Amino acid sequence: MRELESFVTVARLGSVKAAAQALGVSEPAVSGAVAALRKDLGDELFVRGGGGVQLTAGGRRLAAAAAEMLGLMDQARREIRATQGERSLLRVAATGVVAESVAGPLLAAFMRRQPNVEVALGVEPEERLGQILLDRRADVTLGPRPGGEDAPGVDAVAFLRYRLVVVAAPGHVLAARRGLAASALAGERWLVGPDGAGPATATGRFLARARIGTAGVGAFASEAAALDAAVAGQGVMLAVAHAVRDELRRGGLVRLDVTGTPIDGLWYASTLAADRRSPGAWALRRFVTTPEANQAMLAGDAGVPADRVRPSVYVTLWS
Repeated sequence: MRELESFVTVARLGSVKAAAQALGVSEPAVSGAVAALRKDLGDELFVRGGGGVQLTAGGRRLAAAAAEMLGLMDQARREIRATQGERSLLRVAATGVVAESVAGPLLAAFMRRQPNVEVALGVEPEERLGQILLDRRADVTLGPRPGGEDAPGVDAVAFLRYRLVVVAAPGHVLAARRGLAASALAGERWLVGPDGAGPATATGRFLARARIGTAGVGAFASEAAALDAAVAGQGVMLAVAHAVRDELRRGGLVRLDVTGTPIDGLWYASTLAADRRSPGAWALRRFVTTPEANQAMLAGDAGVPADRVRPSVYVTLWS
């Protein structure tokens, strides 16, 4: 399993050095593990190139199979520990905006219903959610539906309808205007959280439709930091309406009347297909559509209890 883990990490990160850092081992240890697999399977698995490693045909097949094998082994460990009286661990991945705006209250309410479950919540880009599920690196993802309507092997249920609005500080020069064309905001500094403004994000799609470039985008490590910058008058932001509700009521922000907004959308709880879904994933998938879950998310009540969640640490570097 260590050999497979080393290879999968190399395949995912694109280099032996990055894999060694991620696994907390030496580069020779990773190279030795991969060498053992190469000898056993009779395939080079990957070759080194200028842009990182390039998988062979056999390497691509092994990467997909090994990722699922490692996920199954991890799931088996968790289920065995649960039979020994330990809390079962549910791994949830969410986009940055979902993690900050609704995941905390949602998971807190879920764990009140499921006292034997603890949650590891991680933040991931929208475009990676589907692969994370298929590799079994998460049991549930929260956010846009991975891969669209027909993603093979992924089952999704809508759990929250959200609305995006353009907000700015009250003193913004466009605050009093009505029916603004989106192109009128081309010269503005757009503020975004950890999801960024790539083509797969809501902000990226909005800017693309309005033919607004992303050169002036200001990126922050959290949605809260981006909103603080908006309140301070440092730019405009496409924000989740219920997440800025209180700030709008207090007058710290105003909504700009931009044509094409508000933008309505759906967030989904996605899992593997029913025959491959863990018990914890089944439970959360059922819970997210209940009135209790909906009320918790929109009310924005207390976050996840500190002794019941295992948050991961994320470092974001902006160049």
